[in-house]
Amino acid sequence: MNVNRKKGPLYLQIKEILKDRILHGVYAINKNIPSEPQLEKEFNVSKITVRNAIKELVQEGFLEKKSGKGTKVIANVSNAILSKGKRFTEILVEEGHNITKEIVGIKKITLSPETRLYSLFGEHCLQIDRIYRLDHEPYIYFTHYILLEITDEELKDTQINSLYRFLEINNIRLETFRDEFTVSSAPKHISETLKLEENTVILKRIRHSCDEEGNVLEYSEGYYNTIKQNYIVTYE
Repeated sequence: MNVNRKKGPLYLQIKEILKDRILHGVYAINKNIPSEPQLEKEFNVSKITVRNAIKELVQEGFLEKKSGKGTKVIANVSNAILSKGKRFTEILVEEGHNITKEIVGIKKITLSPETRLYSLFGEHCLQIDRIYRLDHEPYIYFTHYILLEITDEELKDTQINSLYRFLEINNIRLETFRDEFTVSSAPKHISETLKLEENTVILKRIRHSCDEEGNVLEYSEGYYNTIKQNYIVTYE
């Protein structure tokens, strides 16, 4: 996997990739992550870069490093930016499920004045489509709309491992979130991706993410295949 100096310090990019893998069960609790030489080869970086990334995750309590025994995952949950509770995907990982994410599309779009998005963003925004896989099967389809000016050249080189890290790198600071839930049949292309029969009614989540002044910087719609797995909320 490539990391790019244009997107900030390499060790921080690698840290976020490794952290994302931990949170989504790619690196299991109480198991070692790949060795430093393996990570150096994967990311094509120096030993010190990998060590700095691991050091950050050790300090945050995700990893434990012991001489001669490798680096072990000791925690796979984090303090979520959205809630004092645990994130939905973290709960699934704790229950033994495997969660992976995939970017299926990223493009600049022109908005029609008649649309809801136009009232939020104006004429243009960035659209990012993502799939979450539950135990290797398509489970959630997210479409994110983001208020971000980006050139075609920058877009061509864009790689997203963590969406919120991508926003942070582009100086988009999200302070408040509002979620709405409803039930709806998904658009045809989403139903096909989630392997649903046409017009199947499933859970839909709508999110408005705002800056400290209340301006919407990111709007997203997520369709959950609740036939496969219920949406879970815990309160602590």
